[in-house]
Amino acid sequence: MNPTFMTLLGQMISFAILIWFTVKFIWPPLIAALEERQQKIAAGLAAADNAQKNLAQAQDQVNDELKAARAKANEIIDQANQRANALIDAAKNEAIAEGARLKAQAVADIEAAANRAKEELRLQVSALAVTGAEKLLKREINANDQKALIDELAAQL
Repeated sequence: MNPTFMTLLGQMISFAILIWFTVKFIWPPLIAALEERQQKIAAGLAAADNAQKNLAQAQDQVNDELKAARAKANEIIDQANQRANALIDAAKNEAIAEGARLKAQAVADIEAAANRAKEELRLQVSALAVTGAEKLLKREINANDQKALIDELAAQL
C-alpha cells in the first residue's frame, strides 16, 4: 500500500471519528443551547409585545379616566354655576320682597301719620269752632258742654 493512501485512509478514519464524536457529544448541547436561546428571544419578543399592548391599554384607560374626570369637573362647575344663579335669584327675590315690605310699612306709617294729623286738625277745627261759637254767643260754655260739642263736631268732620 501506498503511504499516501494510508495517510489518506488514516485522515478519513480520524475525520469520521471526529464527525461521530461531534455529532454524539458536541452537537446536541450546542443545538440545545441554540434552541434555548431561540426560545428566550421568542419569549422576550412576546413579552415586549404584551408590554406594548398593556401600555396601550393603560394609556387608553388613562385617557378614559381623564375624560371622565373632565366631564365630572364640568358637571361640578355647571352645578356650582346653577347654585350661584339660584342664590342670586333668591337674594334678588328676597330683596324685592323686603323692599315691598318696607314700602308697605312706609305707606302704612304715612297713612297713620296722615290720620293723626287729620284727627289733630279736626280737634283744632272743632276747638276753633267752639271758640268762634262762644264768641258769637258771647257767653261761656262750661267744660262738659264744650267737650260734648267738640266730640260731636269731630264726629261730623
